[in-house]
Amino acid sequence: MADFTDGFWNIYITVLTLVSVFGCGLLLWSQSKSKVVVSNDADNDDNTTGHSWDEGLKELNNPMPRWWMWLFYITIVFGLIYLYLYPGLGTFEGKLGWKSDGQYQREMAKADADYGPLFNKYLQQDMKLVAADPQARMIGERLFMTYCAQCHGSDAGGNKGFPNLTDKDWLYGGTPEAIKTSILGGRRGNMPPMAAALGSDKDVENVAHYVRSLSGMATDPIKVVFGKAKFASTCAACHGPGATGNQALGAPNLTDKVWLHGGSAETVMETIRRGRVSTMPEFKGFLGEAKVHVLGAYVWSLSADKKELTQY
Repeated sequence: MADFTDGFWNIYITVLTLVSVFGCGLLLWSQSKSKVVVSNDADNDDNTTGHSWDEGLKELNNPMPRWWMWLFYITIVFGLIYLYLYPGLGTFEGKLGWKSDGQYQREMAKADADYGPLFNKYLQQDMKLVAADPQARMIGERLFMTYCAQCHGSDAGGNKGFPNLTDKDWLYGGTPEAIKTSILGGRRGNMPPMAAALGSDKDVENVAHYVRSLSGMATDPIKVVFGKAKFASTCAACHGPGATGNQALGAPNLTDKVWLHGGSAETVMETIRRGRVSTMPEFKGFLGEAKVHVLGAYVWSLSADKKELTQY
């Protein structure tokens, strides 16, 4: 990307843009100078394109209407004025100094002034109390649809590699505070490749069968026995001796039927061989704590029991 910040490209873009604009104007001027030749001799009519249809219907070579051409001239003048006032010529910032991020910051400042007191009010409340508030949940849903639905889905049901937020399976904890922490600071999930640590591809297959057996899936009993021993010596450090996971590390529970990347034998073996890296971006600097407080309360409400919401 640094190659395109060189001074040459600034000149290149500026010259190319101006030549294009003035070239359009020159082409338009040259076409407007053409003269229409009118002839009364039907056999010597040279004001045609040479195309004819339906036994004598000819296409005339008349210039564009004057009103259309002047409208085109106006667009060229408008373009030059725009390039003078706004960014468009290389690194030239424009006479007005307008920037998209500056406009965004002004709009965000206005929004904070209008809605900041409401978010700050919710920030002072317990997240479960916020989750029970219909207005707060509606605001949280809009925040979710804007910033979270792209990965987790509009129904928060997740997708391959993106957790389902409507169940009670949580990698880092499902309390309102844990969810808020995940949104504020993000998460960096890292399952290291374990093929070398296990020793052979056969050991990878055995461990995969053992892991699948923990969820009651179809497996080879002999491979399960060998895989259990390898799991205890290599994988239990993160997933625990009972393979129930470790929320402090983000290590998933392997005894349920919830699979973030898929639970087929091939997929589990691929995960063990190559590992997995997942990233949940942080939103603290982008949304601020007050909005994350409301958003986290809404996300918690998606998996909370109705009794938990109605008791507040």
